[in-house]
Amino acid sequence: MPFLSATLDRVKPSPTIAVSNMARELKAAGKDVIGLGAGEPDFDTPDNIKQAAKAAIDAGKTKYTAVDGIPELKEAICAKLKRDNGLEYTPAQVSVGTGGKQILYNALVATMNPGDEVIIPAPYWVSYPDMVLLAGGEPVIAEASIQTGFKLTADQLEAAITPKTKWFIFNSPSNPTGAGYTRAELKELTDVLMRHPHVWVMTDDMYEHLTYGDFEFCTPAQVEPGLYDRTLTCNGVSKAYAMTGWRIGYAAGPEKLIAAMRKIQSQSTSNPCSISQWAAVEALNGPQDFIAENNKVFQRRRDMVVEMLNAAEGISCPVPEGAFYVYPSVAGCIGKTSAGGVKIDNDETFAKALLEEKGVAVVFGAAFGLSPNFRVSYATSDDALKEACTRIRDFCATLT
Repeated sequence: MPFLSATLDRVKPSPTIAVSNMARELKAAGKDVIGLGAGEPDFDTPDNIKQAAKAAIDAGKTKYTAVDGIPELKEAICAKLKRDNGLEYTPAQVSVGTGGKQILYNALVATMNPGDEVIIPAPYWVSYPDMVLLAGGEPVIAEASIQTGFKLTADQLEAAITPKTKWFIFNSPSNPTGAGYTRAELKELTDVLMRHPHVWVMTDDMYEHLTYGDFEFCTPAQVEPGLYDRTLTCNGVSKAYAMTGWRIGYAAGPEKLIAAMRKIQSQSTSNPCSISQWAAVEALNGPQDFIAENNKVFQRRRDMVVEMLNAAEGISCPVPEGAFYVYPSVAGCIGKTSAGGVKIDNDETFAKALLEEKGVAVVFGAAFGLSPNFRVSYATSDDALKEACTRIRDFCATLT
C-alpha cells in the first residue's frame, strides 16, 4: 500500500515559488541575481495598519477567534464591497481565510465532486488548475491569445461550457498578464453565463485596486446582478495594502456556500491570525489615499519595463491594464541559440538560460498555461528593473 496519497500525483509544486526560491538560493551562494518572479509589492505595509496590529497585541487580542473571521472584519468587508463595488452582503455571507489562496481552495473543496469541471482562462495563476485537481475536479483550460489582449471571448467561454461545468474562475486584472476586462467585455461573458444557470462564478479580484490610466475595475456580480446568487466574490488585503505576509483573504457569496467553506476551515486551519485580522480591519476602514500614490509608482515602472522589453530583439510586450506584471512573448527567440550554447526551443529553456547566463529570474509561460511567454513582476525597485531589462535585452541580442 503506497504511503503518499495518489492525489499528489495529479498536482505539481508552484512554479512561481520555485523560481523565487531558486533566486534566493543563488543570491545566498553569492551570485548576482535579480529576481522578477515574486508577485509581492516592495512597499512596506502602511503605518496605520501596523499600529492597529500593535494595538491589538497590547489589548490582548491574541486568542482564538470565530473560525472564519471576527465580526468587526466581516463588517468592514461588507462596507468595502458596498463602497467599492455596489454589492450588498451581510456578515453571514462573508468568509475570512488565511490568504486568498485558502478562500479559493475552501470553496473548491466544499463544492467539487468527481467529474465536475472548472473553466479556467489561460494564461492563469499557476495555482488554479492544481487546486481544482486537489479538490477532485477537472480543470478545463480555455486559451486567450495575445491577439485578444489575453482576454477570453464570449465565444470561447460558450464553447468551454458543458453539462459538467460547475465553476468559471475569473481573474481581472490578471496574474500573470495584468490584463483587465472592461465593463463591456465582462458583460459579454456574463451574458453567456446567464444562459447557463448551472455554472457558478468564482471571481478573484485580488488586483482590483492596482489599475492604471482610465481603466475602471468591475466585478461580475456588479455587472450582472442576475449572477449574484451564484457568484463567490473573492479578494484580500495582500496586494493593494502591501500585506502579503499578513495572510488575510476573504470572500462573499451565498450563505449556504459560506457555511460549507466554514466547515472546511473549522477542520483544517481554523481561524486566521487574530492580529492580522485587526490589521485588516484598519486596512479596509482606514485611509485609502496611499493606494493611488503607490499606483503612480507601479505605472511608471510598467511603462519603463514595457518600453525596454519591446526594444529587445525577438520580444513583444503588450501594455497591461493592471496588476504588476507583464507577459511578453518570446516567439521571435524560439529556435535560436544563446551565447552559452543553449538551444531556445521553448519559453522554459529561454528562462533557464536567462537565469544561468545573465542572472535574471523570470517565470516561464508554460507554468501559466500559455507559451511562448514569460512573466515579469515589476513590483521591485526601478534600479533593479532597469538592470534586469538591460540584461534581458543583452541576452536577446546575443541569440543566433
